[in-house]
Amino acid sequence: MLPKELLTDFLSVALYLLVGVVFAVVPIILSMLIVKRSTGKMREATYESGMETIGTAWMQFTVAYYIYALIFLAFDVDVLYLFPVALAYGKYAIRDLVEIFIFVGILSLAIVYAWCKGVFEWKPREE
Repeated sequence: MLPKELLTDFLSVALYLLVGVVFAVVPIILSMLIVKRSTGKMREATYESGMETIGTAWMQFTVAYYIYALIFLAFDVDVLYLFPVALAYGKYAIRDLVEIFIFVGILSLAIVYAWCKGVFEWKPREE
């Protein structure tokens, strides 16, 4: 038999899990029940800003766009990390500042690496 405290902990985790699943599943079921589904040729047409599309929607992009987006995402997350770190300076402010400089230095190495690999050089696509 499990101790009462452990059983209470398991029940609270199970309750949180159940509430999370309910909050995820109920809106999906409600939208299936409430929304009227449409069918037809216009339903499957590509819609872009109210203008008729020219050509196919399936086109290839160069990998540079993907790498550029990943670099942007990485730096965006890192800036979000730096704000709370900067606000949490304690009595070891110099040490914290050095740690931030080391962190930003490592990020700068990633930019230099991407620059050396030519990620930031945009070449027109050859068709």
